[in-house]
Formats: sequence, structure tokens, C-alpha cells
Amino acid sequence: MSTNPRQLTGIVISDKANKTITVKIERKVKHPTYGKIMTRSTKVHAHDELNSAKIGDLVTVQECRPLSKSKTWMLLSDISNKAEVLTDTKVLADSADSVDLAEGDQS
Repeated sequence: MSTNPRQLTGIVISDKANKTITVKIERKVKHPTYGKIMTRSTKVHAHDELNSAKIGDLVTVQECRPLSKSKTWMLLSDISNKAEVLTDTKVLADSADSVDLAEGDQS
């Protein structure tokens, strides 16, 4: 086992299995010939001891010893629910726009 295991961040796409989640990890790569930036993704199975992660959550997983045939990652931290983060930022942006409009009306 490595003394410095890899840690990757991705989105939970499945939590149907007991104590197991499927995480989609996306990375950007440059096409070798054309130079276009492309998105490549990898799905990994990770161990979730408490069954705490839900579909759509942004999580960090860490490499570990093989726990089963396909499970060699474990859940390190549940960063947040992606849908909530997107909604919160949208609400904050909308409220900032309304404040700017209100200030413009008073001048």
C-alpha cells in the first residue's frame, strides 16, 4: 500500500448497494492532435461505511487496499450536496442582482 494514497473528488452517481457508492470522477485533457480540451470521466466504486452519501453529493475518495473485486477506494469526506450548492449560489446571485437594482432605483 502506498504511503501517500491518491485522493480524488467526484459526484456520487449511485448509492443503491449497501456500504458502496459509485463516484464519477471527471478530468480535462487536451486532444493530442487537435488541441481541443475534452472531458474524460472514470467511475470508481468506493466504500461508504455509514451509507451517508446520496446521489448528487460531491465527495472526496481515497485509494485503499482492495475491499472487493471492484472496490479499491473509500469515502474520505462528503463535501456537500451539489444541488444545494448550485441552488445557494443561484439564490445569492439573484439577491445580489436585486440589491443592485434596488440601489439603482434609489439614485
